[in-house]
Amino acid sequence: MCRFSFGVDIMNYPTNYKYTKDHEWVLLENGVARIGITYFAQSELGEVVYVELPAIGKELHAGSPACVVESTKAASDVYAPISGKVVSVNQELNDQPNLLNSDPHSAAWIFELENISEVEVAKLMSAEEYAKLTHA
Repeated sequence: MCRFSFGVDIMNYPTNYKYTKDHEWVLLENGVARIGITYFAQSELGEVVYVELPAIGKELHAGSPACVVESTKAASDVYAPISGKVVSVNQELNDQPNLLNSDPHSAAWIFELENISEVEVAKLMSAEEYAKLTHA
């Protein structure tokens, strides 16, 4: 656990990730952006039972719906945190959608984008900024 200066204990959000107000995370590696939902998002959703993955090759624009995550509580859109072309999806989520609950910041990535905008990436939140948003 991390303790930030505002005195709230939080899940250890990886500091090398970027975050959105819509509770997605972005990990950049070699010009590819890996996207998933945060620990906070999965805790709000409850038990995830289905993930509708985006189509490979689909062009996404920042803020547009990318895919759908269904839980025992509700179905929720996952938004593209940045613009880009879908180059990979996590097929493991077809058989194990509950990975989003058990390992949201690692094994349960949802899709990857390339041809991304560094300008859009720069507008995303740091782990500390995201933690403040979710624990205000």
